[in-house]
Amino acid sequence: MFPVARAAQSLVARGVQHTAVRRAHRKHEPTFHDKYGTMILLGGATMFSAVWGYVFTQLNVEWGFSPVGRITPREWRE
Repeated sequence: MFPVARAAQSLVARGVQHTAVRRAHRKHEPTFHDKYGTMILLGGATMFSAVWGYVFTQLNVEWGFSPVGRITPREWRE
C-alpha cells in the first residue's frame, strides 16, 4: 500500500508543478481592472468630492459648535 500512496502523491505533485510552469510562462493579459481601475477610482473620488462640496456650500447653515440660536427659519417661497 505504501508504494501506491507514494506514486499517487508524486502524481499530484507533478500535476501541480505542471500547472505552475504553465501559468509562469503564459503572457499576462491585463483585465478591465488593470486597465481602468485607477481612473475609475479617481473619477469616483472626484465626483464624491464635487457633489458633497456643492451640498455643503449650498446648505446655508451657520457652522459652529452649537446651532442653538443661530439657525433661523427662512421665509417660505411659493
